Amino acid sequence: MRFATYENNGAVHAGVAGEDGLHPLPENTTVLDVVRTGLPAALEAGAEALRRPAVPLAGVRLLPPLAPPTVRDFVAFEEHVEGVVASVSGGAGVPPEWYEAPTFYFTNPYALLGAHDDVPVPPGCELFDFELEVAAVVGRDGASLTPEQARQAIFGYTILNDWSARDLQRREMKVQLGPAKGKDSATTLGPWLVTADELAAHHDEDGFLTLEMSVSVNGARIGHDLLSNMGWPFAELVSYASRGTWVRAGDVLGSGTCGNGGCLAELWGRGRDIPALAPGDVVEMTVEGLGTIRNTVIAGTTLPPVPAARSRSGRRTR
Repeated sequence: MRFATYENNGAVHAGVAGEDGLHPLPENTTVLDVVRTGLPAALEAGAEALRRPAVPLAGVRLLPPLAPPTVRDFVAFEEHVEGVVASVSGGAGVPPEWYEAPTFYFTNPYALLGAHDDVPVPPGCELFDFELEVAAVVGRDGASLTPEQARQAIFGYTILNDWSARDLQRREMKVQLGPAKGKDSATTLGPWLVTADELAAHHDEDGFLTLEMSVSVNGARIGHDLLSNMGWPFAELVSYASRGTWVRAGDVLGSGTCGNGGCLAELWGRGRDIPALAPGDVVEMTVEGLGTIRNTVIAGTTLPPVPAARSRSGRRTR
């Protein structure tokens, strides 16, 4: 089942995507509300919604499928790490620490955009980039989950584009902290939240989802990969996120960017001369079983330069 959040005539609604459009859930019900009820109850609510008249997709604006409490983003693709290490930090190869455990950062849940929204270039950015990912959405609260418990806790999946200001990110990472402003300006989620049961047949024997992924810029394909090329399956990512703490229903956990051209920075690190994104560029991502998102880059806000630090080095205390 495919749950969606959409704006129609100035009002926001939650619904279920069907062949003929979006079938609304009861008024004042959000997709996050539905996720928190658990997958069996959500499927019942969705089946009931599909019996209601549909709103044509052409007349609505798709919003992010849900408003998550938190958004974590992992870095689970080895090939991506190898390319980006070269272009962002100037290193070579995959750090041995990457293999020891999944690594993630928290990104901005207030900067989520819908499947077809315009994406402004962040202030001060001259190296704007996309990142092709899939995200899992947690369907129940839990702490220190085993991988099997985590697998059962996954409600569904959606496409995630982790837009990145590479020049800002390069500076931040040199301070051994971040990313921060290199990442928090925009994240696309969509077009809908596909429930886990819809993709059950795509799991391989090790629990990886064998879904084809592709990204194009202005109609030219830049990258493609299999989601099953992750270093860890989603169940192990959710389990790790909950290690010694909590995950909550509605939390979004990104896979990290796929390899084989899942972002421009990977290709830059491999010596490919491809321009950064600029206003007017159209980035389209398709993931098997999850749909397609398509965003246009636009000019962003111009802000004053950031002031440099006031150095206190060598000053005496009173």
